[in-house]
Amino acid sequence: MTQVSVIIPSWNTKNLLRACLEGLKTTLPMSSETIVVDNGSSDGSVRMVQQEFPHVRLIRNATNMGFATATNQGIEAARGAYVLLLSSDTQVVGNGIRSMVSFLERNLRYGAVAPRLLNPDGTTQAAHMRFPTLLTPLCFGTPLERWWPENREVRRYFARDFDYDADGDVEQPPATCLLMRRKALKRQKPLDESLWLFYNDVDLCARLWAAGWRIRYIEGAHVYHFGAASTRQYKDSVSEYHKNRLAYYRKHHGRAAGAWVKTCVAWTVLDHCVRELWHRAQGLPEEPLLPVWQTFQVFLRR
Repeated sequence: MTQVSVIIPSWNTKNLLRACLEGLKTTLPMSSETIVVDNGSSDGSVRMVQQEFPHVRLIRNATNMGFATATNQGIEAARGAYVLLLSSDTQVVGNGIRSMVSFLERNLRYGAVAPRLLNPDGTTQAAHMRFPTLLTPLCFGTPLERWWPENREVRRYFARDFDYDADGDVEQPPATCLLMRRKALKRQKPLDESLWLFYNDVDLCARLWAAGWRIRYIEGAHVYHFGAASTRQYKDSVSEYHKNRLAYYRKHHGRAAGAWVKTCVAWTVLDHCVRELWHRAQGLPEEPLLPVWQTFQVFLRR
């Protein structure tokens, strides 16, 4: 029986994907499989996987289907008792995956486990967060955060008090590297595909906790993360972020929460426009306002 199925969605990350797959050769438990879901890459990723990693199962999409859909495709094809969601811009260090598997085997109340994510220079990424509340849209990304950067809600949301040097339970680790117990997933498509790129891992973790599962962070399992390689290439990432955030709030807090998020974004856009006009009056360099306004209009119609 396959113990671990590694699911790697990839879009135009050929060199990083190669390094990721190369590293997995020595870090996976013996009974494991690796599944790469290519989202219509145009950089030769598919050929590279076929030629250099023939043992890897490859699922090819003609176009970019989004992170959630690609991940679900990989999970549907997986045969392992544990499913590891892994970004293509990562490199697992040493026995990290084995340590996470061992933890889940010993602790049956836990549905998922996450490692310590490292920057390229070896420093720890403060990646864990707590679930967004109705206060979060007011306090994060708005003039209020600019006036009060370390307000209580921002500190809570970004888990500023979390100790990365000790094991502990976490609410919302990123899907950059997340090992899950297969039976905790239950549904055939665990990720909500309406959350195309963002907030799908937040939603997944929220549903795991709601179902009675716990999620653990293991400080001794290390994974290098080279930082949103695919997302940076996606030209509509800002628009997609706001679209997905709106969908998440409506799903978990009701339709009225969508109107609340729009109100907070409207305040932020208005503040940006006023400050930009003031800069122009002072003869400072100008930033075009039309693209901002056009994106905001599209957001309001969602």
